[in-house]
Amino acid sequence: MTARFIQNGNSIDYTSAPGSDVSAGDVIVQGDLVGIAKLDITGGALGALAVTGVFDVPKTAGVGEAIGAGAKVYWDVADGVAKEDAEAGANKYLGKTVLAAGDNDATVRVRLEQ
Repeated sequence: MTARFIQNGNSIDYTSAPGSDVSAGDVIVQGDLVGIAKLDITGGALGALAVTGVFDVPKTAGVGEAIGAGAKVYWDVADGVAKEDAEAGANKYLGKTVLAAGDNDATVRVRLEQ
């Protein structure tokens, strides 16, 4: 059998674990694949994760926490924020920033990349 087209790839199907609701905007990490829930997904139900697009995602605010435009950022599952440090592979690649975020900004604008 040869390859068969399934979907355009801007979003992918995702079924949350039973009893684990996902809210729209939640960042979901599956191995090295990072996506963002497009809508709420009830535990055990089929939903969709965006794997392309531009999103404002949380970052740590405070002195020394600025992130420049064009920076590679990684998703820190434990802290629930984007940061420039991959922390030896513990954080998963999210994408590149498309707008600088200052020290006191609580979000950074990121273009998702896989």
